Amino acid sequence: MRLNELSPVPGSKKRRKRVGRGDGSGHGTYSGRGNKGQKARAGYKTRPAFEGGQLPLVKRLPRKRGFTNIFRSEYSVVNLDKLNVFASGSEVTPESLVATGLLKSLRYPVKILAGGEIKHSLSVKAHRFSTAARTKIEAAGGRVEEIKDASQTD
Repeated sequence: MRLNELSPVPGSKKRRKRVGRGDGSGHGTYSGRGNKGQKARAGYKTRPAFEGGQLPLVKRLPRKRGFTNIFRSEYSVVNLDKLNVFASGSEVTPESLVATGLLKSLRYPVKILAGGEIKHSLSVKAHRFSTAARTKIEAAGGRVEEIKDASQTD
């Protein structure tokens, strides 16, 4: 087989529809847009969910609307099983989590979650801990310390 013998699979290439090129083409006169009206005009656009002026479904059903909580605080989360990369007895801080590659940056406060098991005792410093994570760390003989953040106002 040579390069000049290659051809596309039959049926994979379609010619584009050339509209407005005379009645004989089958796409003349109205160019596939039907008769008059808003949709026949150039530049016609409607927003998604526009229903021709009828009250849209999104507005009719309140449960579909949702809302954005402006007071939501986002956390960088780390599961307990990821902390097993640290040596026994070492101190785990947000900076050390970034250094080991478990977090990308210190942009958000750190929350430790209880996913997986912790194999040895560690001293863990973070902004938040889930209750289960706190008990698992202390059960393994480790210590838990919450860091006060500037954004936390208690």
